Amino acid sequence: MTKYLSLFALLLLAACRRDVSTPKQVLCHAPEELDATSAFASFADDPAFRNAHPSPQAAEYDHSGQDIEFPVEGGANGRGYLMRAHGNTNKYLLLFHEWWGLNDNIKRETAQWCHELGINVLAIDLYDGKVVATADEAGQLMQSNDPARSSAIIAGAVKYLGANADFRTMGWCFGGGWSLRAALQLGDRAKGCVVYYGAPEQDVEKLKTLGTDVVFIHPTRDKWITEDMTKEFEKNMTTAGKKVKVFHYDADHAFANPSSPRYNEQAAKDARSVVTAYLSTK
Repeated sequence: MTKYLSLFALLLLAACRRDVSTPKQVLCHAPEELDATSAFASFADDPAFRNAHPSPQAAEYDHSGQDIEFPVEGGANGRGYLMRAHGNTNKYLLLFHEWWGLNDNIKRETAQWCHELGINVLAIDLYDGKVVATADEAGQLMQSNDPARSSAIIAGAVKYLGANADFRTMGWCFGGGWSLRAALQLGDRAKGCVVYYGAPEQDVEKLKTLGTDVVFIHPTRDKWITEDMTKEFEKNMTTAGKKVKVFHYDADHAFANPSSPRYNEQAAKDARSVVTAYLSTK
């Protein structure tokens, strides 16, 4: 009997450990049953979503920014790419990268927004230095992302920038959801929030804690961040007593990324003018 019990224990252990070698999560719930971050990560299981993200092209950027590290409670140092504006300002825009990681395109965005808005811009690395260029790799990174670690990285970045800093947030795709999540985390220190086709938080009680309004950029051809999802977000924001403006564009997911083959120049320029006008008032 002891021999059979031992064999059973070994088989049970092997079954429990069979998936630990892969970084990809096994998501057992439908997206609507998950929080916004996990729901968006589940899209990586869809081949059509992966095919909608061709490998990014090379991007040139202004190298006058600075790669930084900062302490993060409970773990390794966080990373980011910081561009400081000319003159003395405590205004910061926090950027959140797509599922590729903090690549050259995000560094280019950092420099461009710094110059356009005249404020400091920090692109926060939620992948701890990992950058990839294929959809399969990006899907694995996104699904292995630990939200608790990412929240701790944001807290570390905020502390690094100082008690007198005030913040605006912006992100695309995976980073779009994190833009809203960071604004929620920042509370009254958040002065503005821009979400480019990211999965929005739909929990009304959480949305009630927002300290800012939100601009949401929605491509109408997006098969994952759908019109129904944006309408639900608008309804929940109204219920929470918060303001949101949704801007719709006849374009696909990732249309605003100039390093993507899916880039839609006219729609991207129109959306950028909307975002610039919004953030210039914050």
